[in-house]
Order: sequence, then structure tokens, then C-alpha cells
Amino acid sequence: MYQPKLLRDRSRPEQIVLGGVIPAVAGAIAGVLVGVSSGAYWGYAVLTAIGGVIAGFEHQDGWGGADRGLVAGAVYGAALLIVHAIAGTHAKVSLGSFPPFLVVITAIAGMLLSAGGGRLARGQRERAQARAAVPVE
Repeated sequence: MYQPKLLRDRSRPEQIVLGGVIPAVAGAIAGVLVGVSSGAYWGYAVLTAIGGVIAGFEHQDGWGGADRGLVAGAVYGAALLIVHAIAGTHAKVSLGSFPPFLVVITAIAGMLLSAGGGRLARGQRERAQARAAVPVE
């Protein structure tokens, strides 16, 4: 069973890197890809979504994962828009009629994905504890 070290048990610099720097870098990469290819952007979006679920495993439950996902998703979305603006390319994917709203969308998506990961991790831990509590005959 996948049991990562919980985010709360990590040092503050590790927490900053995992919760802020990595989502910013991921968003920056997405910001470049959004102006290059829609297929590359959507493929990368799927990978980052999987990463959001896996990040939720570093929390005690879905609530902790939701908090982290909300912040990480907002950082991701902001970095995407900033880098896309710096790159100055035409978006191959629609950013909506009001692109800054994308930050809200990515924050909500990040919250839901990480909450799901946190909930899955909690269920795995509970099942493992239940199996360990059953006496072997």
C-alpha cells in the first residue's frame, strides 16, 4: 500500500516546495503548452490531475487534501496565465471569456482532486488497520 509521509510531518521548506513551488512550475509548463498544442496541453492536464490525486494521499483525510488542493490549484492556474501572457502566444485552448476566472476553476478542480486522494488514502489506512486488528487463527 502506498503510504507517503504526511505533509504535516514534513519540514516547512518541504511543505512550501510541495504545496507551492511544484504547482507553480506545473502551471508554468501548462502556460507554455496552452500556446503550443491543445493535445499536449490536455495530455499534460491529465498528468497534473493524477498528481493532484496523489498529493491528496499525503493528508490524513479528504479535508486536508481539499485545503492543499485549493491552494495548489490556484497557484497552478495563476502560473499558467502569467506564463502564457509572458510567452505571448495565441491560446490553442479556450481560456474562457474572462481568463482570470480560470484560477477559480483550477482551484476548485485541485480541491476536488486532492480531496479525493485524501479520502482514498484514509480508506486504505482504515482497511489496513482493520486487517491488522483481526486475529490470525
